[in-house]
Amino acid sequence: MIKLVNISMNFGSKRVLEDISLEIAKGETMVVIGPSGSGKSTLLRLIVGLMKPSSGEVYIDGQEITSLDEEELNRIRLRMGMVFQYSALFDSMTVGENVAFGLRQHTSRSEEDIARVVRRKLRMVGLSGQEEVMPNELSGGMKKRVSLARAIAFDPEIVLYDEPTAGLDPVMANTIDRLIASTKRIMGVTSVVVTHHMNSAFNIADRVAMIYDGKIVEVGTVDQIKNSENEIVQRFIQGLKVSPGIYARRRLTNESEH
Repeated sequence: MIKLVNISMNFGSKRVLEDISLEIAKGETMVVIGPSGSGKSTLLRLIVGLMKPSSGEVYIDGQEITSLDEEELNRIRLRMGMVFQYSALFDSMTVGENVAFGLRQHTSRSEEDIARVVRRKLRMVGLSGQEEVMPNELSGGMKKRVSLARAIAFDPEIVLYDEPTAGLDPVMANTIDRLIASTKRIMGVTSVVVTHHMNSAFNIADRVAMIYDGKIVEVGTVDQIKNSENEIVQRFIQGLKVSPGIYARRRLTNESEH
């Protein structure tokens, strides 16, 4: 469903991603982990077409998107939903209006039909009857759930999550994890989840990809990542600082092996 081929991304003289290649199967939940500033969120923005890579190709269901114009990209984006790190709700709109926003902007559905969709999606995220509530009346966890309801309003094939449990207490983080899993189960969506919370990663992932210093250093199942012999991966999942020297040594070792 998603294929990245030799993706690199530069911001001026700073290289954020370097030669990233990754394939994500239809219906799979791929969790992307790595330290802050490692390029995880940039990866999401490249997948959704909000940025174009400095080099490389991005395929969505076989369609290469980096060369598309904005109108063509918008058609691709209608197949995706995105849950932003800080929810990104419109403060001046009610919960119901937030969920309905994209449907009103991009479809010709009747208001009655839109209202049915809003009710159904809010019920899916455990917020039945909250249509008239304003975002400033919601807790952080409830805002994340509204953001998810808005992301799935179009019945997308792909849902992208940028740090969905950031700033939440462990109980609410587990609630969001369960919602991500149930969204996949009910809707069959392909999910890409960026997080630095290892409990969340291991709870929801089919596979995990770790980015460090702009490169993918390991991809595998939860068990493969937990039992990885890669020192960078082990130190990260155990919450230990990764010394830049470790990565330099591993790169030298890999190059000498080839």
